[in-house]
Amino acid sequence: MDQFVLLMLVLLGALITVPVGDRLGLPAPVLMTLLGIVLAVLPFVPDVDIPPGVVLPLLLPPLLYAAVQRTSWRQFAANWQPIFLLAVALVFVTTAAVAVTAHALVPGLPLAAAVALGALVAPPDPVAATAVAGRLGLPRRMVSLLEGEGLFNDVTAIVLYHVAIAAVVTGVFSWPGALAELVLSAVVAVLVGLALGWLGAWLMELLGDATLQVGLSLLVPFVAYALADELRGSGVLAVLTSAFYLGDRMSDADDVVGRFAAGTFWQVVDTLVTGIAFGLIGLELHSVFGTVHGRLWLVLGWSAAVVGVVVLVRLLWLLPAAWLARKASGGGKEDAEIPLTWRETMVMWWAGMRGVASVALVLAIPLEIHDGAPFPGRSVIVFVAFAVILVTLVAQGLTLPWLVTKLGVKADTAAERALEKTLAVRAAKAARRRLREIDEAEDLPDEVVEALDRRMTDLGMRISPEAADDERREAYEQRARRVKLVRRVQAEMMSAARQAVLDARRDPNADPQVVSRVLRQLDARSLR
Repeated sequence: MDQFVLLMLVLLGALITVPVGDRLGLPAPVLMTLLGIVLAVLPFVPDVDIPPGVVLPLLLPPLLYAAVQRTSWRQFAANWQPIFLLAVALVFVTTAAVAVTAHALVPGLPLAAAVALGALVAPPDPVAATAVAGRLGLPRRMVSLLEGEGLFNDVTAIVLYHVAIAAVVTGVFSWPGALAELVLSAVVAVLVGLALGWLGAWLMELLGDATLQVGLSLLVPFVAYALADELRGSGVLAVLTSAFYLGDRMSDADDVVGRFAAGTFWQVVDTLVTGIAFGLIGLELHSVFGTVHGRLWLVLGWSAAVVGVVVLVRLLWLLPAAWLARKASGGGKEDAEIPLTWRETMVMWWAGMRGVASVALVLAIPLEIHDGAPFPGRSVIVFVAFAVILVTLVAQGLTLPWLVTKLGVKADTAAERALEKTLAVRAAKAARRRLREIDEAEDLPDEVVEALDRRMTDLGMRISPEAADDERREAYEQRARRVKLVRRVQAEMMSAARQAVLDARRDPNADPQVVSRVLRQLDARSLR
């Protein structure tokens, strides 16, 4: 089996684990990691041969861009305090705790190398957290907080990692220099992200076509990451900035086709790249075990200690941080993006899984330092890092659904229904207001106005049945039954029409382009 066949197997696994995970109630990223482990131990499966320097630039930009599509900048701006406590402060605390532990346990491990280990295992993975949390029916505020933590903690961790690696390689370290690099990295990244976001929005307006716009949206995160990295900025923060800018600016209410196309495209990209990322974690296991040949049990003991520190520090930090956040928000408002109870805090703690960012960073550790000597403790750092990743991802990922059920943490469905009702009423009022304006200007026939008003009522009822009174709800249900019957029959008729056109492809006298054009028109009609 060669590398290409292995890649195809991983991509196939990325697709299959989604429905399997849904049926088993398990997160797809965790199943992909287990699949990678199974493939790694098979004798005919080759070792993964990916240059460490391309892992982050290839995997992180599309994953981060896809994650941003599920949220908004204003949500982060309104809840920066709890996100800061998790995404920045906790990364520093975890890095320091792991560095002290590893430096004390591992003989001959320099403090800077221990800091590098702490930085690369400090950030919980945004993809793992959102993929797991999003399927468990957690309160939306908790999912938002996990998304915010996952998206922004990589920025802090990657800068710390690069500073520590540079200190090991060159033998020179300066705290003022490190802080200056952190600030410079953030400033450069934001400027690059804003510039590319503005340019991307302008180009999308110029291109117009939905297919070309989606293609451009794929290029933007890669260009943002590469350009910021070239200018010594944070590629992660540049991707986030450009994605938030585009999401805020590209909001044409009439671009229905563009939203459908972009949404479908990024769902596919997210699924495939996530599968590759977590499959890679499992596939690297075989190589990792070979790095500590002859002292496996000793390194396992060190790994267990570091895993314990990573897990315990998150709990010890979250308990007071959540309490302080609740106090700062006036006792914990229902709409605050914080854990409101100790049960929610426990779920937040157990959801701190490590993933693709940690894998990419550990694989990128140099083999040698400036004088040609081997990087001190590299094999131990690699093994310990993968131990943290596997334990937090597999053990916590598999048991998180059980913990959520056991603690009874559920989404506030009443609040969600209330918001749906509010939005449905707002949409219906806006539509009727526009209908009155058109009626006053053009004097529409009464039957047309009545039909359009009824159609808007039906749409509002479909969004939120609670948005209308009992009489209107009963009338809507009767109309809905008739519409359902008509749609079922019409769907069968359109299916027969499409099949007839498809059969024409077999006719040698039929022009394939004409057939495709007619088929697109039928498909568009079916979509409407």
